[in-house]
Amino acid sequence: MRITKALGALTAALLTLGAVAAGPAAADSTPSPSPTGDTKAPTQAGTSFRTATEIEQGQRATASAAAGDYLYWSFPADAGARPTVTATVKLPGTHASQTWQIDVYDGLRRRQSCQYGAQTRTAAQGTGSVELACVLRTVRAWSEAWSNDPLPGTYYIRLTAVGLQSSDLGLPVSAEVRVDSKDIGGSAAVDGSLAQPLVPGIAVTSRQNGSESGSDSGSGSKKAAVLSSIEPDGGWSSGWWSDRWVWTGIGAVLAALAGVGGYALTRGPGRPTRVPPDA
Repeated sequence: MRITKALGALTAALLTLGAVAAGPAAADSTPSPSPTGDTKAPTQAGTSFRTATEIEQGQRATASAAAGDYLYWSFPADAGARPTVTATVKLPGTHASQTWQIDVYDGLRRRQSCQYGAQTRTAAQGTGSVELACVLRTVRAWSEAWSNDPLPGTYYIRLTAVGLQSSDLGLPVSAEVRVDSKDIGGSAAVDGSLAQPLVPGIAVTSRQNGSESGSDSGSGSKKAAVLSSIEPDGGWSSGWWSDRWVWTGIGAVLAALAGVGGYALTRGPGRPTRVPPDA
């Protein structure tokens, strides 16, 4: 009887944990609404890593340029996210064959490979536009020094035409870029995290804040420049909670159920009460 009650309690706990796991999964699978009519969306691009235009995920940034220019944007990506970068280049009515390429770099300016997507495409003569896409690997909270895994921090987008003919140099073009991320969840969780995200200037800023806290506030020391001000919704390392914790709890409950079941099977039938012999 006691074993039956224990099994019933553990089963109820297992069902509760399953419902908790299904809740966050359903919430993560719901795509966030795309901003429409956002007047804050950037309308220009930078020309180098240092002048890259900051964009938020979900924004559609635009820029007007000339064929042959290098266009740069930057965006934040946190651990557990798998960013997808898409770009559309609108070309003039008359042009020769052009090959456009989109590259993505992490906070250490290491070029990141794309899992899939058309990272390079050639627009035939007279084609009105060309579309590019790059789906990055899942951003990891921590990795070995020798690894080229994508890490949390600022990411850079570089869009340019390669192998242009001299007749097409300087032709007016317009570009649109957009970044979206998918939350992968506990399957991408690792045991470890960076002390700080790979954001330009964050080390200088942290050191400056430490020196200011240990000195008089009226010393008149200059504040360190912040080279990147955009961060993910909810701040960095906002995805510390994942379904990995829930499935760990479910595994513990299953182990307890297996232990109770094994005990019930190996215990055997109860011994009869021993009756003392007649005096």
